[in-house]
Amino acid sequence: MKRLLQVAATAAALASVAACGTTTVAEPAAVASTPTSQTCANDTTKTATGPVSLTDGVGRKVELAKPAQRVAVLEWQQTEDLLTLCLNPVAVADPKGYGTYVKAETLPANVVDAGQRGEPDLDAIYGQNPDLIIVEAFKADDEIIGKLEERGVPVLATVGADASGQIANMKKVFSMIGTATGRTERADLVLKQFDEHLAAAKQKVTTANVTAKDFLFFDGWIEGGNVVIRPYGKGALFTELGEQLGLAAAWTEQINATYGSGGVDPAYGLAQTDIEGLTAVGSATLFYSDDATPESYVPELRKSPIWTALPAVKDGRAYPFPAGVWGAGGPISNEQAIDAYVNILTKG
Repeated sequence: MKRLLQVAATAAALASVAACGTTTVAEPAAVASTPTSQTCANDTTKTATGPVSLTDGVGRKVELAKPAQRVAVLEWQQTEDLLTLCLNPVAVADPKGYGTYVKAETLPANVVDAGQRGEPDLDAIYGQNPDLIIVEAFKADDEIIGKLEERGVPVLATVGADASGQIANMKKVFSMIGTATGRTERADLVLKQFDEHLAAAKQKVTTANVTAKDFLFFDGWIEGGNVVIRPYGKGALFTELGEQLGLAAAWTEQINATYGSGGVDPAYGLAQTDIEGLTAVGSATLFYSDDATPESYVPELRKSPIWTALPAVKDGRAYPFPAGVWGAGGPISNEQAIDAYVNILTKG
């Protein structure tokens, strides 16, 4: 989940984006006709064909003469969403990173690299003749929206996180992309299946009679040779999923608009501390991200005497999540996270 580290800084980075006029762009690639999503193998839902009119995540009106088919995507949740809707994108921000950190849906081999998530390559994007660009933004006057619209291609701005209701926001983003691409029928089906998946998972946890309900999910990174821990507080997606399964959030810091200065941020519900800070959750069960890459913070974490002295670690209640379960993803990533919780909580 290392790449989720970018989320707090993305808005600032997007404000400085400029088109790179010297980029050499290949001829537009043909969109792969066969969806790469395994969940689409037996899909029979229909695609709408009429004009599209919708209000995006930041209140902008988006009008399309017909549902978008050649879609460029500048965030990974929305990339996953498009694939789950059985459409292959023509360009994606940081496809290599997506392939490393997001296992919910597989990108087609020929997808064009659209630059970094916070610093897109505009020439590469427009070289693919997109009929829609999906971007993540938190305000209607975000500079990236204006820059992307300069060449006349419609832009759909989605809000990637909302600590007041992450599951609801995830569903809203997914449905919005479904509307823009004429895939509303598919979107409705996937969200129905998600709700059923979550309900079945709740029942499994209830049946298992889990008693240690206080929990914390966290990830981290190495900075200046030290391990930085990022607790998922009240309002974080993985916290909300755990609560839906009957667990109780143990990280109690409140929302603070200034990320990193104490408290959790208002968009993603994330906090920041060090290994010693984990002592604040007492005997709570610990779940943590281990992306299993050479840059992972986990080997250093496990060397720490503070870590090994934590009650959950001593009791064998500190569990790594499977690599590739994306912490800011769409319905399929969320189902993977639900399954990870359930498999841990109900084992043996």
